[in-house]
Amino acid sequence: MTTILGLSGSLRRASLNSGLLRAARDGAPEGVTIRIGDISGVPLYDGDLEAANGTPPAVAELNRQLAQADGLLLVTPEYNNGIPGVFKNVIDWMSRGDGLALFANKPVAVIGASPGGFGTTLAQAHWLPVLRTLRTRPWWDGRLMVSRAGGLFDADGTLTDDKTRQMLADFIAGFAASLKTGQETS
Repeated sequence: MTTILGLSGSLRRASLNSGLLRAARDGAPEGVTIRIGDISGVPLYDGDLEAANGTPPAVAELNRQLAQADGLLLVTPEYNNGIPGVFKNVIDWMSRGDGLALFANKPVAVIGASPGGFGTTLAQAHWLPVLRTLRTRPWWDGRLMVSRAGGLFDADGTLTDDKTRQMLADFIAGFAASLKTGQETS
């Protein structure tokens, strides 16, 4: 069994990116489980809070899930041409202390959905220096940016477009296959 931890960088109930993550989970190939992590309980990073109380429970749970995962799937919105602050904050918390070692050599794929015409091109590119700093192993063989996504999801944030579902299933199958072989791709 291959396990992927999936994180959506949006807190909104009917988020396009949370819907994309759910569709990825539902369309994962046999033998692949995508576990959806919950970022909603992660507080803003505060070094004083960390010094006084240690790692918040929500962060400890995400780190536990990351430790058990064969790969990490980041499903990123794009805000003002970059990474959403709430999502970066989660990764900043997770990489504190012993959490940093969990990212080293961890295969990571990045996807995203946006109502705009460029998908999440700039946010995905914005993740690259972060992933490099964390010493992850980004998966370069696939790319998925869902543009004009407002018409592809229903009011509850559920992906309804069959073509996008198929592209997503192909992407997840490719990422999962790379995890099974353990091969780094270029």
